[in-house]
Amino acid sequence: MSFSRRRLLVLPLAILAGRRAAAAADSGSAPALIERLYATLLAVMKQAKKLSFDERYSRLAPTIEETFDLGLMTRIAVGPGWAGIAADQQQRLSAAFARYTISNYANRFDDYGGERFEVSPKAAPNPNGVIVESRLVKSNGETVNLNYLLRQGAGGSWKVIDVYLSGTISELATRRSEFSTVLQRNGADALVQLIEQRSAALRAG
Repeated sequence: MSFSRRRLLVLPLAILAGRRAAAAADSGSAPALIERLYATLLAVMKQAKKLSFDERYSRLAPTIEETFDLGLMTRIAVGPGWAGIAADQQQRLSAAFARYTISNYANRFDDYGGERFEVSPKAAPNPNGVIVESRLVKSNGETVNLNYLLRQGAGGSWKVIDVYLSGTISELATRRSEFSTVLQRNGADALVQLIEQRSAALRAG
């Protein structure tokens, strides 16, 4: 085999290896994304007593929209029935789910008692992207594990596509079991109404 021919065979392998190495190196920005999310959460928590629900919502919304792939998360939460939903209803569902997600954070993080967040500096490979492990450490030392599944988009940026409560319980799987039932029984409009009602309940406290 000539050198040039051997080089042609080796070159694609080298390119592939280079791309894998670049992707692995770039996964370092995934923990940084979670760090930024937590920095915003802590800032809001420390001022929460002075802020209304709507003010917490407004402060959290830009960071949550940057951190989470809310459109994809809506499709995952709805499940296979998504493909059969009309485009306008899909848009309404995505908008309602985004408001619900932000409302959840505005409702949960409404006080500060010395908590802190710890984020693993390295992302772990996953068939669907990478996992970033983290935990909430309460002032009494009690910890709550919160792990994030992130996927890299076409532009190269990482986005959260699921959250594992207590480290293992998929938040979207929990939503999906309920959402799919409502969709099958009562249709997309009823699902939008349910999600909007949940957001309203969170706002009401």
